[in-house]
Amino acid sequence: MTGDVSRSDQRLHELGYKSEFKRDMSLFGVLGISFCAIGILTGMSSAFQTGLFSGGPLGLFWGWNICSIFMMLIAMSLAEICSAYPTMGGLYFWVCKMKPDKPMLGCKFTGWVYSIAMTFTGTSGNLSTALYLASMAEVGTGRILTRVEITAIAWGVNIASGILNTIGTKAIGGMSNFYIWWTLAGTVVLVITLLVKAPTHNSAEFVFTDYENFTGWSNRGFVVLLGFLQAVYTLEGCETAAQVAEEAKRAEFLAPMAVMGSIAGSWLIGLIYMLSLLFSVQSIDSVAATAYALPITQLFYDAVGPKLTIVCLTVVCVSQFMAAATAFTASSRLFYALARDNACPAKRQFMALNRFQAPYVGVWTSVLIGCIISCAYIGSAVAFNAILSSAAIAVMLSYVQPITIRVFWPDESLPEKGPFHLGRWSWPVNVASFCFTIFICVLFVLPTAHPTTALNMNYAIVAIGGVILLVGLGWLFWGRFRFVGPVRTAEEERAAAAGAVEQEDEKKR
Repeated sequence: MTGDVSRSDQRLHELGYKSEFKRDMSLFGVLGISFCAIGILTGMSSAFQTGLFSGGPLGLFWGWNICSIFMMLIAMSLAEICSAYPTMGGLYFWVCKMKPDKPMLGCKFTGWVYSIAMTFTGTSGNLSTALYLASMAEVGTGRILTRVEITAIAWGVNIASGILNTIGTKAIGGMSNFYIWWTLAGTVVLVITLLVKAPTHNSAEFVFTDYENFTGWSNRGFVVLLGFLQAVYTLEGCETAAQVAEEAKRAEFLAPMAVMGSIAGSWLIGLIYMLSLLFSVQSIDSVAATAYALPITQLFYDAVGPKLTIVCLTVVCVSQFMAAATAFTASSRLFYALARDNACPAKRQFMALNRFQAPYVGVWTSVLIGCIISCAYIGSAVAFNAILSSAAIAVMLSYVQPITIRVFWPDESLPEKGPFHLGRWSWPVNVASFCFTIFICVLFVLPTAHPTTALNMNYAIVAIGGVILLVGLGWLFWGRFRFVGPVRTAEEERAAAAGAVEQEDEKKR
């Protein structure tokens, strides 16, 4: 095992960085990080109504499998790069390394946008956790909670995520290990509960062919495509394994395996869970008209009754909290990586590690942003959803940066291949991944309801435009004067060591 750590540290030094984190994570831990970030039970539950109302069971089933295939291709593209460059910065560092002549591309369009995306993703997950807790309270008491009460719960969940991440790598690694078993056991509990307790079960014809449309659009193909957003939203996050690459044993092999393995496992588990939901849903109209904080609560309530609904919501809620905490793990590591390369202000603060080896300033910056954004939910759920929808788009935009480089500069962008590489299939896989990411980015900003009004408009285009404007101004007034590319801290370490030796020799003389 010591040899694996030495090889990983050697590769990190070759890339220009000194080793500053303990390599405590095994394959199971790294896989759990990506698996946890995807949050298959939570993404499927929280966004289930999106597909149910846009295409119905037909769109959900076929959209899930089609999107899973393309998300696996994206995972393969990212895994190949991750194997060659197993560093904490992930997407940001890859772009800088593959296109060093365009520092703005790595710093602005990948590093900063992806950091914001991960922070928003954690915020979204923590609010979803609050909504699950609110739904459990509503089922148990019969009283619908106010937005202020739900926001207060979200603040508490954000702070709890910060505390967990402050404890450090071992805590997050242990949680990610636990998450895998919780997801497997939770899936069994949910599937058996739904299939055994549901009063009636739908036919296979309903599950695989029934078409539903609550959007107002008349074009069936477009409506089904809108349902694809549920699958993509659920499956985002496989790249999170790269954010802990410097904390993993033999990262150049384990991290890419985790990137792909998390998508494969999520595809299968998500399919099983989704089919149990479709066979057990009692009334789609009832789900659409629900007063509960989350529509999936109504589906559970109709199918299994109030007591088992709380059990089902508990299974998903715990999963949601762990997934959200992992997003803050990723954002704090991104802040660290950007600070290390002079790509964000307050370098010393963001690079500071506590005794648990956690970059705590990045952790609590994420928590602070999460608490501030959560306040938007008090005024308008539409405004809050727009901010968080922009996170999903920002993740896809971050994916497309390194994949674009691999498509248009295939030979020069990856001169050093890692243990995992696609060989002659590399370029076709990257082309397919590039086309799908562009398609999804466009689909994410289209209006999801017709006729479009101020209350149902998709404001994601406004939110993502605001993010890009903010990042652009940051580059214009600060980044272009400070950032020139990744800093070679390993050379600084060797120079410091050499200086110490010289000083010792001087003393002896």
